[in-house]
Amino acid sequence: MNPLLDFSGLPRFDVVTPDHVAPAIRQLIADYRALIEKLTAPEAPATWNDFMQPMTDTGEQLSRAWGIVGHLHSVNDVPEWREAYNSMLPEVSGFYADLGQNLALFAKIKALAASPEYATLSPARKRIVDNDLRDFRLSGAELPEDKKPRFKEIQEELSALAAKFSENILDATNAHAEWITDPDDLKGLPEDVIAAARAAAGKKGRPGWKFTLHAPSYIPILQYAENRDLRGRTYRAYATRASEFGKTEWDNTALIDKILALRAEEAALLDYANYAEVSLVPKMAESPAQVAAFLRDLAAKAKPFAEKDYAEIQAFARSELGMDKLESWDLSWVSEKLKQARYAFSDEEVKQYFPEPKVIAGLFKVIESVFGVKLEADGAPVWDKDVSFYRITRDGRLVGQFYLDLHARETKRGGAWMDDAITRRSTHGGVQTPVAYLNCNFPAGVNGKHATFSHDDVITLFHETGHGLHHLLTQVDEYSVSGIHGVEWDAVELPSQFMENFCWEWDVLQGMTAHVDTGAPLPRALYDKMIAAKNFQSGLATLRQVEFALFDLLLHSEFKVGGGQSYMDLLAQVRKEVAVLVPPEWNRFPNSFSHIFAGGYAAGYYSYKWAEVLSADAYSAFEEAAQTRGSTLDTETGNRFLKEILAVGGSRPAIESFKAFRGREPKPDALLRHNGMVAA
Repeated sequence: MNPLLDFSGLPRFDVVTPDHVAPAIRQLIADYRALIEKLTAPEAPATWNDFMQPMTDTGEQLSRAWGIVGHLHSVNDVPEWREAYNSMLPEVSGFYADLGQNLALFAKIKALAASPEYATLSPARKRIVDNDLRDFRLSGAELPEDKKPRFKEIQEELSALAAKFSENILDATNAHAEWITDPDDLKGLPEDVIAAARAAAGKKGRPGWKFTLHAPSYIPILQYAENRDLRGRTYRAYATRASEFGKTEWDNTALIDKILALRAEEAALLDYANYAEVSLVPKMAESPAQVAAFLRDLAAKAKPFAEKDYAEIQAFARSELGMDKLESWDLSWVSEKLKQARYAFSDEEVKQYFPEPKVIAGLFKVIESVFGVKLEADGAPVWDKDVSFYRITRDGRLVGQFYLDLHARETKRGGAWMDDAITRRSTHGGVQTPVAYLNCNFPAGVNGKHATFSHDDVITLFHETGHGLHHLLTQVDEYSVSGIHGVEWDAVELPSQFMENFCWEWDVLQGMTAHVDTGAPLPRALYDKMIAAKNFQSGLATLRQVEFALFDLLLHSEFKVGGGQSYMDLLAQVRKEVAVLVPPEWNRFPNSFSHIFAGGYAAGYYSYKWAEVLSADAYSAFEEAAQTRGSTLDTETGNRFLKEILAVGGSRPAIESFKAFRGREPKPDALLRHNGMVAA
């Protein structure tokens, strides 16, 4: 049997091959088409059980199978899997485009919405019907027949362009290497980074050290390398990936213009003024103007703090390092020196206290303490020997399972992300338990030692786990609004950003640290320094996110491809308005901005800051509980957060879930306080 057609349990990563993809996906699409033809016959009833339920059952199978293919394309991007994914992508995209424009399906859902049965449906089922009606309209179902083929072409082309955009970044990232043979060029770099570079060179049968543009190699060079030329070369290579400065076939410049033009055309077909308006329809925010005002207000609050941050960097570089002119590749290095001088510790010193097994155990303890569940190692077929698998139980009953893929590989796309493998839902055989993928790009251990994580790595792990918990701890049994499904995009970061806060709590860090050599826990004195430095350069960090978000928003609301202004011109305009730090003219950040060109965040990157207001405010409830109960690891507050936020998934509007938990509308006060951006 084709393993992609086996829905009896977990994905069969031990036996699935690229050859399975086309036969399985084509069969599932054919089965889905046959079902649609049957359900849209005039005599077929438009009821939940006769129409919506079979559509969900069959739709989930295609989604699950294609999800496995997409996952393997992301984590094992070898030529065979890339070819298998890309060869079927047009057919899958075309099918979903057809589905979104099927007037007969649309008519059945409208009939259900207008029927007496609608009033008897549960709130979750009503929300699914309402969401479906909205999504049909956004998919062009109400377009004139002569415009539907073009709308479908746009969807197919956008899917292909997104995949190519992501592949170009990975190929350009993998193509660059810094081969070091002189030990003097390694000065300042951490020992584990040097060891990993030595192992990488050894794998290629070469002497010396190999450094790459993958995060575990790139970030330490910018932060620690004394060799300024090495920093400069590495920065330039990273900042110009997938641009006109590299191989023509990896240049994303033309792809960006094509993607933007197609999105604008899609918006016009749907009778919206711009793509940002389309993007915001299913989100919490009401209009591009509201989002722009939110971002500009945040920029105004952060800018004085950012200007102070930069002035301190410049003064320190001049007085202590003899550097009058700072380049972009100097900033992380000087900032690290300043941090060490001011707070008397380094990120590298902290890193020694976060060996991988201890971090995982500490993370699990937080989850168990706050949400009243138990996490244990489990067994399942995996796609790489480094991948681990776990189960979550409550009172001995299985709640969910997840894969943990922590380490960077050449065949794995960069960044960190969570994705769903299986979604909780009620089936004829009972409740199907959810399964998630948690993916990061941390360094692996070398020379028999455990990998050690920076504190930023730990925060990233907690962030992705928050997404995972949103998916895994849901108690909604309706597929389309279970877990992360149906959650507004600008609220989906709430649980992930919420979890980050625990990484700063003393009672949490006590239990998740052990020096990689001595086993000693994190000293209180070092923790106090970390807390003192917590908001080090938070003004600059906030403005950086606002810059990205405002660029994304204006790119999809005001920018016109071919209108006399390039997207780099627009970025320069945004930087002039909100930025304090401006990179070199040749920096091509947009060419690797995969969040908005390949990752679903188009006209939605603001979601990170929007949701951060929600998450900081939500976490302040745990801080309030700690004042009376001694710890933020408070099960009572955790149970309320679980009940009102995580458990309900997308079954009701996110603002209702927030108000049910907090008892009021969200306020930005906690975010500003957490970031140290309040007047002394």
